[in-house]
Amino acid sequence: MDFSKQKNITIFSHPLIKHKISLLRDKEASTNKFRTLIEEIAMLEAYEALSDLPLKEVDVETPIEKCKSPMIDGLKLAIIPVLRAGLGMVPGLDALVPSARIGHIGMYRDEVTHKPVPYYCKLPQNLQERTCVILDPMLATGGSAVDAVDMIKEKGGKKIKFLCIIAAPEGLEKLATTHPDVQIYVGQLDRELNKDAYICPGLGDAGDRIFGTK
Repeated sequence: MDFSKQKNITIFSHPLIKHKISLLRDKEASTNKFRTLIEEIAMLEAYEALSDLPLKEVDVETPIEKCKSPMIDGLKLAIIPVLRAGLGMVPGLDALVPSARIGHIGMYRDEVTHKPVPYYCKLPQNLQERTCVILDPMLATGGSAVDAVDMIKEKGGKKIKFLCIIAAPEGLEKLATTHPDVQIYVGQLDRELNKDAYICPGLGDAGDRIFGTK
């Protein structure tokens, strides 16, 4: 698949995103540094991904006079991290949109089949009226991403965006073709998946590196 021709895929070229992802890959990066970089990259990606939020004119009284000024229209954003690694991206979006509602989708990867196993789903109400932003640092096989979108659509979600930091071609193609109506934002497209379904060159297990676990 030629990802550059897919209307629902954005692969970022911003120098700051590229630079911070290079720092993120370093196996010597401390837990604190890794966590901070994840938050910063998420914020940079969200800044671009949310550029189409609808606006409305409201009355504002400045220290000088009253005026009409634009504010985000509609119900609050729904930020939905895929547990547990997606939690590391939440502070970056929360800093931009502190009024957002936050849901959670829990999945773990079966170490034998490499398929996602869902175990938790708690989402904000009225998803059909919100912009839903799914967060997961790694898009590997695409299984978890596809299942997360399925869950959100089952709960009424219609406008859905997916933000990841590193993607493998296999997972990106699976998500883009299974859910062509979902806008996908990728910090860096890597080479491939290895036999254990880890992204190469990747950055290791994002969840372990964010939370300092093994």
